[in-house]
Amino acid sequence: MKIYISALTFANTYYLLSRHYKADDAKKILIKFKILIEVLPVDDKILELALVSDFNDFEDAIQYHTALEGNLDMIITRNKKDFKHSKLPVMTAAEYLNIQ
Repeated sequence: MKIYISALTFANTYYLLSRHYKADDAKKILIKFKILIEVLPVDDKILELALVSDFNDFEDAIQYHTALEGNLDMIITRNKKDFKHSKLPVMTAAEYLNIQ
């Protein structure tokens, strides 16, 4: 199994880490994390799709369209309610771990 995240998620993760760690330490954590995941690009097409989507949350729209364009099997999120119109299965991390 391969884990994919969007470039937006990677940037957000750095931001969150940098609130608790020095910048160099946050980058070291991300270097280790990067070994476990593959980062999908957020490009012009994804932004255009997100801008005209029915999502209330623009960031969720970016995540959704990144997953669609990346041909992913599902979305794992803490906030399932924002993906109620998803064409992909959406589950929480706990739900995903329970089916494994």
